[in-house]
Amino acid sequence: MTEYYESYTTVFALLAAGILLVAVAFTASRLVRPDRSYGGKLSTYECGIDPVGQGWSQTHIRYYLFAFLFVIFDVETLFIFPWAVVLGEAGELQPFMLGVMLVFLFFVTLTLPYEYKKGVLKWA
Repeated sequence: MTEYYESYTTVFALLAAGILLVAVAFTASRLVRPDRSYGGKLSTYECGIDPVGQGWSQTHIRYYLFAFLFVIFDVETLFIFPWAVVLGEAGELQPFMLGVMLVFLFFVTLTLPYEYKKGVLKWA
């Protein structure tokens, strides 16, 4: 049972060391950095042009849906390529691995008609 707790001691020691390292880095950065604030430095910057209007604006939910769709299909791509490489060397696990990938692709493909129906795939 002592080996069980020793492994957690190592994890907590590494966690504490990581937190301490970040705290020391932030403290050193705060002590070393120059602190010269003036009006121009504190103003909003928009590509060299003076800001117009309020700093707060609403963003349409469609842009978040585009980002989410990109992440889903990006993860799908990242999942399929290594899977295809390993599938050739899987031996007796090939049918199982093929089934898992087909189920994954089925659920990803199932969402496309729903997204099209909701109009998410139309940019403008």
